[in-house]
Amino acid sequence: MRISRTAAGTLFVTGALALTLTALVYPSMLGVQTVSSAPSRVIANTSAGPLTEADRDFVVKVRAAGLWEFPSGELALKKGTTPAVRTAGAHLVNGHANLDAVDRKVAAELGITLPNQPSPQQQGFVTTLTNDTGKKFDQDLANILRLTHGQIFPAIANIRATTKNTLVRQLADVANDTVLDHITVMEQTGLVDFDSLVFQETTPPKLPKSSLTPPAPQPGEPTVVLSPPPGFTPPPSTTPGAAANPGAAPTTG
Repeated sequence: MRISRTAAGTLFVTGALALTLTALVYPSMLGVQTVSSAPSRVIANTSAGPLTEADRDFVVKVRAAGLWEFPSGELALKKGTTPAVRTAGAHLVNGHANLDAVDRKVAAELGITLPNQPSPQQQGFVTTLTNDTGKKFDQDLANILRLTHGQIFPAIANIRATTKNTLVRQLADVANDTVLDHITVMEQTGLVDFDSLVFQETTPPKLPKSSLTPPAPQPGEPTVVLSPPPGFTPPPSTTPGAAANPGAAPTTG
């Protein structure tokens, strides 16, 4: 499937979002395209080590990814027309449920406020998949999710290599296994258009800031938990050496 130029705006991953951290105000914009102005600046000293703006942004991006990729996986379980697409959906649901559990625990220990809704751009991904049917759904799922996971991969490697915070390192380890697993199952659908993928990755669209920022959670708003549907059976990981229990509680040290 060839992804059109007009569709480019809905196919660039951001995982972008702002948050509060203890006494810090909710920033107006954080994300892949609009990065922190001082990513190495330490904004808090925690028992797990110093927390930088880049660390905080990463914790937020992980949460934001799950808020749209988890429901995309649910759609794949219901609408996928091939076993490979439905399997990919099961991996999205299981992977982001586990990753989100780790992310929420890390955020709570570090004092980071997380969103409960995806950004308008991310919601656009879900809307596209919700409206798709048949083979069009299969193709869009494989290409959108393969592109977005490929875009976040370098960010995970960078934060894992540079952070001094133990909890953020542990989150990066789980995120790396999860993203690699999801990249693999998208490719196994046989529907990924790699020529178009390379174009999208090397020529990302310039999007307005308003499309990249999810709304801040309201005071006292309950945290959204990504829970697999009743009777859901976790699929085996495709990632060699992946953690046996990716949802285990992180520890400092």
